Amino acid sequence: MYAGGADRNRIAPSASAASAVAALFVDERTRDTPALAIPRPEVQLVARFGPLAKGGLDIHVMGVREKVHRKLLRRGQRSVTARLQLGAHEAVLGVPASELAGGIVAIDQLWGGAASRQLVNRLADSRSATDAAAILDSAIAQRAATAEAGRPRVQLILDAARRLTIASVAEVAADLKVSERHLRRVFHHSVGMTPKTFARLARFRRALRAARQRGPAGWASIAAGAGYYDQAHLIAEFRAFAGVTPQALLDELGAALAVGC
Repeated sequence: MYAGGADRNRIAPSASAASAVAALFVDERTRDTPALAIPRPEVQLVARFGPLAKGGLDIHVMGVREKVHRKLLRRGQRSVTARLQLGAHEAVLGVPASELAGGIVAIDQLWGGAASRQLVNRLADSRSATDAAAILDSAIAQRAATAEAGRPRVQLILDAARRLTIASVAEVAADLKVSERHLRRVFHHSVGMTPKTFARLARFRRALRAARQRGPAGWASIAAGAGYYDQAHLIAEFRAFAGVTPQALLDELGAALAVGC
């Protein structure tokens, strides 16, 4: 597996009940690094520091993506990334995840000039990457705590997400005592993808994780374990999400940094 390039470290987010952050990462590139961003169902806030960022420091929101994204991380790039809890996007950002899907939006377009400048100033004064991560985490928690988020809807999303990894959309809707139409509408609004796509993505990630851990020798068993009909179904889904065969994606990951795993 890829082992060079720089430091990408995961930091534990606040344990506060108000925290809407699922995971925090700090990253600093010491050389140009090829990277593959594996799609996830969560929205992310990314603060970039240094000459590659506009004005030396910028903050953007990255909506959910449904495809593997290939990019080059440039030497000197430093960043802090906050991955939001599923269903917390609207409380933190003021817009549903569906409006952000597939896009990248500057934070001032969502929080307004005053709030975003305050965060930029606090981050500019941070003494370390760990300090900057704590500041970003705190700012997100404050937004979540003061927002009038619909908790019943968020709970529905979380309950559905847990069940969709092992059951069909129809089964999940019946289990939660809502119509399929209602589940699709609420899920797409709050997550940025349909329940069916969420389930497919979860299965793809499950198969990729198994292949990276166990090696590619048993694609048929990996397909069965991940919930695919057969190996041909697995190959078709890898092409849909990554644009390449399962083996080709593993080969790419052997020479690149995996982001979002």
